[in-house]
Amino acid sequence: MDIEGWGVGRLVLATAALLAALPAIAAPPTLAPEVEREVIAPEGVAFQPSPSDEEGAIDRFAEYTLALERRDYAAAYAMLRLSFQASNPRLEWEMNLRKRATLWADGQIRPLRLSWYLDPAGQPPGLYAAFDFRGDRRDRTMDCGYIVVHRATPADGWTVVRTDTSEVPPELIEDGVPKADVLRQLPCYLGKGIATNF
Repeated sequence: MDIEGWGVGRLVLATAALLAALPAIAAPPTLAPEVEREVIAPEGVAFQPSPSDEEGAIDRFAEYTLALERRDYAAAYAMLRLSFQASNPRLEWEMNLRKRATLWADGQIRPLRLSWYLDPAGQPPGLYAAFDFRGDRRDRTMDCGYIVVHRATPADGWTVVRTDTSEVPPELIEDGVPKADVLRQLPCYLGKGIATNF
């Protein structure tokens, strides 16, 4: 190949790489239409989250779960609210996650419900988004839990303020769904249709 052809080839490759990267930058994560949603606001307050509220909350949820999947504990810890960090020292928090080596390992994280809370009683003011999710692994086990993110004001970024996850081993799953007696012990909501799946 001559120099001119080599330059055109590099330009085509560079353009293709740029275009391949654009959807990841331009298209934020979205929730599937079947994801249940609810909004809880103080009595007498009419509130609906805006598209930018949802985009920001989903971005934080996705960044946090991806950091845990990659075992990038420093990045995940940096997303926690300062008060959460104060009550969960970094080494202790990370060691607890490392003890659960299969958690987040190869699961396909699937949000099942998004609950919005505006200025909930007893909590710092602001907007909260709680994601109930399940993570399905190739070995037919699953994770089930929730992650709550918070933004004090529209000018602030979202931080992770609460999280809880359980691992459901294969012997407690029937037809892809946790057994009925296990469901009551899980820290997540698996959807309105779950009762018809076992």
